[in-house]
Amino acid sequence: MSTASEQTADARNRVIESAKELGVQINEQELERWMNSIIEATGDSDITVDEKTGVFGHKVSMLDFDPKDLEYFRKIGRIVEFDDIPGVVETALALSGSAAQSKLQIHPGDCDYFERVNIIAPTRAEACKILARIMREKAISSMSGANFQLMELKFGSYDQDVTRNQNSHQKGSPISWSPDEIVAGKIEARDSEENPVIITWDSVAEDSGWCKLDWVIADPIRRKLSNASNMLDVTWEAPDGTITPLDGYLDGYFQEVYLDAESAPIFDKLIKHSSADAMGDYMAELQEQVRKYVSKDHANYGKAAKRLYNIFRLNGQYEEAAFLRELFDEPAALLYQVHALVRTVQEATEECTAFDIDHILDQTDELILGVIKALEGEEEIEIVRPLLRLSRCISRQQEDTPLGPQVEAIRSEIMNIVNNFFYEKMTARPEIKAYIDNLNA
Repeated sequence: MSTASEQTADARNRVIESAKELGVQINEQELERWMNSIIEATGDSDITVDEKTGVFGHKVSMLDFDPKDLEYFRKIGRIVEFDDIPGVVETALALSGSAAQSKLQIHPGDCDYFERVNIIAPTRAEACKILARIMREKAISSMSGANFQLMELKFGSYDQDVTRNQNSHQKGSPISWSPDEIVAGKIEARDSEENPVIITWDSVAEDSGWCKLDWVIADPIRRKLSNASNMLDVTWEAPDGTITPLDGYLDGYFQEVYLDAESAPIFDKLIKHSSADAMGDYMAELQEQVRKYVSKDHANYGKAAKRLYNIFRLNGQYEEAAFLRELFDEPAALLYQVHALVRTVQEATEECTAFDIDHILDQTDELILGVIKALEGEEEIEIVRPLLRLSRCISRQQEDTPLGPQVEAIRSEIMNIVNNFFYEKMTARPEIKAYIDNLNA
């Protein structure tokens, strides 16, 4: 019978062989490190703390976090995080998404944060009022600065079908607030019979729903623009110590990397109230997202690959996880980042006042260089040409020339290349193709 180390070596060799057959570049040393580490970490789902940096998270998640950019993420975290209020509000801020997997995703898209916000109040109604107050105060205090600007905030749900700015919104869908609407504390809309409807901030507090804030942020040192978001998981702590999620569900903790060891007691207190099948719920949610992103209507095989990686690394399919891990080191994966940054450039140009034009043009130049680096031949020409047009429009700052149509054309071309790359590589692995087929079935 082969030993565990021999089985790991065999699995590693199969991944290397498969990658070479599919033309995927592979870092054999990093692959060996990861496969050895993840097998050692499994079987014990406890949280681990990095004593040197103070960050903590699920053991498997911590294997993919590279602390080299920790200070950068903490700096942005100071913009997006909520403040504690002794005896009333306690928080734990974490990285999530690609930012929390920097050893894996060397071309991350956005700076995604996740924050647990526990509100201590005598009643649920009072907790909802406190949440409404601190969200509005946070939005207004962090609306604009030397290197950031708030783009939108999600808070509350529509209680009827409405139309806003020629866009239809269904009853129960989340409400997006612009900075001006946050300041005014109200949204003007029309109902299905074209009657005027006024939605006030306080009127949606009882059903806060999906709570999320989005900014565009500029790093003056790196000369880089990025989208930064903070998604909140809000709980109410009653006088008897009972913890209740305000949206009805306490999120799992299998992908976050928490930035401050001092918030560990708050994290521990909340996680004790998570579902007995938190892992199963998390996996089911990821599977549903994979179904969505491999469908024709929402095709995004880059996002599907990220979620499949998270599934495989937790369910023990380490060979498939290791193979997907290597895909994100490929040149085409850089286009996934370019796809996200093109929209950021548009927002910074059309809607932000915090950034000078040279900063935005620097970012556009980086996008063009990234495409040149990743592609060649006709594909390169097809993407670089509209990016050059985008750069000219920005430099002229033509108010009568909206960038929206041009941006969508560029993003569509980029997404087509990204989708083709991930689809071809993923479905060439029989095990991954079978898993996707079973989900769709």
